Amino acid sequence: MSNAVLEVKNLHKQYEGKAVVDGISFEINAGDIIGFIGPNGAGKSTSINLISTIVEFDQGNVMYLGREIRRHEKDYKKALGIVPQDLAIYEDLNAYDNVKFFCSLYNIKGNQLKEKVKEALEFVGLWDRRKELPAKFSGGMKRRLNIACAIAHSPKLLIMDEPTVGIDPQSRNNIMEAVLRLNKEGTTIIYTSHYMEEVETLCNRIVLMDKGVIVEDLDKQVYKSKYAAQGLHSLEEIFLHLTGTDLRDMEV
Repeated sequence: MSNAVLEVKNLHKQYEGKAVVDGISFEINAGDIIGFIGPNGAGKSTSINLISTIVEFDQGNVMYLGREIRRHEKDYKKALGIVPQDLAIYEDLNAYDNVKFFCSLYNIKGNQLKEKVKEALEFVGLWDRRKELPAKFSGGMKRRLNIACAIAHSPKLLIMDEPTVGIDPQSRNNIMEAVLRLNKEGTTIIYTSHYMEEVETLCNRIVLMDKGVIVEDLDKQVYKSKYAAQGLHSLEEIFLHLTGTDLRDMEV
């Protein structure tokens, strides 16, 4: 029996006649933290938007627990959490009401809603700041609030798109610890980042995209053993070798 939570099959997307996503296929198994990486313009963000149902794909299919997401979109969205790169919080609502609003979109009400909001804010360490407006928060705290909004409904599959961009090292470490805790509690995670130390620490498998296609899809340890013989000993070196892009030149 397949252990796949998500199956992406021959996915295509064009813009103005140009293939941005050109027939990608991969699977995500229960309990995975998948590092989904690639240089700027690789098709990563478009792929995430397709998987998230934000954008319609032209060809192919995406299956969640063996069911087509197009035919069962409502159920799929209930199981899906998204932490976008651009903050999705309301500056004029306090932290509690931000999480309450997003959680209520999943038809969660009453005492259950209150419990889930509290759990999410406690999880990210913001319960004591629940009555404050995000305008008073640091960048790292806003990122943690963004995560709380995405996880309050207890998603089974969580997409995290560059969740640590522009924050201090301590906040980054806090978020990475939260990712590992979420995964330990049963959440399967797709994690995009330009920071290879995060991918190295968090992910058990890495999917590398470039120019709209998947260049490599391997277990993290297999990456190392496969390319060590070529004198490549870090993910940064492998990334440069496979894509021709130096991570130091990438915009984050």
